[in-house]
Amino acid sequence: MRAQGFKPGDDCWPVNPDDPAAKNFYNGEYIADIAADFLAGKTVRSDDRSFTASGDVEDLDSIRQFAVAYLRREQDLDLQAFAVKFDNYYLESSLYTSGRVDAAVKMLQDAGKTYRQDGALWLRSTDYGDDKDRVMCKQDGSYTYFVPDVAYHIAKWERGFQKVINIQGTDHHGTIARVRAGLQAANVGIPQGFPDYVLHTMVRVVRGGEEVKISKRVGSYVTLRDLIEWTSKDAVRFFLLSRKPDTEYTFDVDLAVAKNNDNPVYYVQYAHARICSVLTAWGGDVSSLAQVELAPLASAQAQALMLLLARYPEMLCAAADGFAPHDVTFYLRELAACYHSYYDAERILVDDEAVRLARLALVAATAQVLHNGLAVLGVSAPQKM
Repeated sequence: MRAQGFKPGDDCWPVNPDDPAAKNFYNGEYIADIAADFLAGKTVRSDDRSFTASGDVEDLDSIRQFAVAYLRREQDLDLQAFAVKFDNYYLESSLYTSGRVDAAVKMLQDAGKTYRQDGALWLRSTDYGDDKDRVMCKQDGSYTYFVPDVAYHIAKWERGFQKVINIQGTDHHGTIARVRAGLQAANVGIPQGFPDYVLHTMVRVVRGGEEVKISKRVGSYVTLRDLIEWTSKDAVRFFLLSRKPDTEYTFDVDLAVAKNNDNPVYYVQYAHARICSVLTAWGGDVSSLAQVELAPLASAQAQALMLLLARYPEMLCAAADGFAPHDVTFYLRELAACYHSYYDAERILVDDEAVRLARLALVAATAQVLHNGLAVLGVSAPQKM
């Protein structure tokens, strides 16, 4: 429709959301940009594809392929700005064209885990703990949402992936039991509880004290590139990882650019930079501190900092086992606060050499743990701020 020159508000454009025809018309303004580039015969390139538009509004296959390549390129630009690279891209459509969906359904039928009722094909998912059996193939012959997921994960298992974590929106919660049931019923050796899931709620964005409106209905949205442009990659990474995925979260753009202790990523990075400044002022070889006698570290603040440093390996293992990167952000904020308290309580570059070296060893270890924890999150540890 956009390529033909029509837009929302024109007489031909359905406006009633209860009208089935209206659901086929998308209001997003960015669709007009895609249509304009298609009509211009442009070529778009993404990580996994390249396509040149035919410019013919009747060429539906060209429109489809151009739109997919265009949006894949948009996703690539977001991922590049966020310093994320995927090793492999997998199109859901390939599960159908390769016959994997049909093969998965046949596995379930051969295993005796399906039955016909009311013209539809059903999976006996209650045999695997689901609250009711699920339709796999509807009366019109089309497959329901979870069937290609079953086919995909069978392929994933066959490719050697024995640990899989799916990161999806909370609206996908209902598919977990039926996908796992399908994988168990396929009888291909997949263990119970495969795959693991991490479900995320939507993120609200606030800027200038007001919420940035995001509406699927009108097709407006905030991209990662927007957030990174408004703040920084470090801030976006730290902020998005600083909450449990299934809890509501508000990304405060103004807080993310604030250079004060209220900004958690600034607070942690400043602690690292502050230590680097001390080590630079000292001017010695940090590696020489490994054999320093630590007995002079007897104050309550020094003891608290050492105990917190000792918790790092255990915390990191627990965060990995529990799919909880937010625990790393909580720990780093606590460590930064503990260091700032120590720094305010004791001078480090004192005249007594034994005390000076012991305190330098402690703060150097703190800098290393801050650096390591930030690296796990993909956040930089600046030496100057």
